[in-house]
Amino acid sequence: MSAPFMSLYRCCQRSALLVVSRRSLSSSSVSPPPLHTRILLYLTQRFYDVEMLQSWMSLRRWKGVQKRNSFYGYAQQQYGSDIAAAYYILNMKGGFRFVGQSDWFSADRRGKFNWAFMDHKNTPLEEVNMNYTGINYRGLENLEGQKTLRTLSLRGCPEVDDWFLARLHMFQDSLEELDISHCPRITTGGLAALRNLKGLKRLDVSSLPEISSPGVVIILLEEMLPKCDVTANGYDHNLREES
Repeated sequence: MSAPFMSLYRCCQRSALLVVSRRSLSSSSVSPPPLHTRILLYLTQRFYDVEMLQSWMSLRRWKGVQKRNSFYGYAQQQYGSDIAAAYYILNMKGGFRFVGQSDWFSADRRGKFNWAFMDHKNTPLEEVNMNYTGINYRGLENLEGQKTLRTLSLRGCPEVDDWFLARLHMFQDSLEELDISHCPRITTGGLAALRNLKGLKRLDVSSLPEISSPGVVIILLEEMLPKCDVTANGYDHNLREES
């Protein structure tokens, strides 16, 4: 048990014992301590190390993310890589559009979607919207066969990190638009991997909290991707004039 939480545990024990002692002095029959004191004492005894509990919760969450981003190998064997990719996106509550089609397929808030996408076997994806989903680097394996992917939107994805960006080279021959704005885990080092996306025409890197010296970063991105229009909103200072 770490020292701070051991102190908390002992403090709670003393508090409970003090309440019991005071009541025993004022009454011939000892009454149980108040409910909130008993609950607090129970919690400190049951979860004696809060740090351990937090670590366990983090591990459980990580396993859940990994499971949701598993490779859809069975679906790929049965229906092909295009349908498997579409099925993965819908299960992650994302959306997409097939090449040559105007309609989008997407899941609602409850995760329900239209199974009509199954009618488009052997039709690759052109646009994918995974905004605010739990997609991570592992899930990209489900999209690897999409050689015609032109637009990928990842706005506000909490699991998109530098390793994820490094794997986007699989779309270097097709990707034209990329939105990675509001992704909390992307750093300056990860953005350097975008140099592989030579065909990129639009890039949104707005409001990335882990980016230091954003002015310098934007200039470097424009040098790496001279044909790309870089959008960088949400920063408090002038991106062009940093000291």
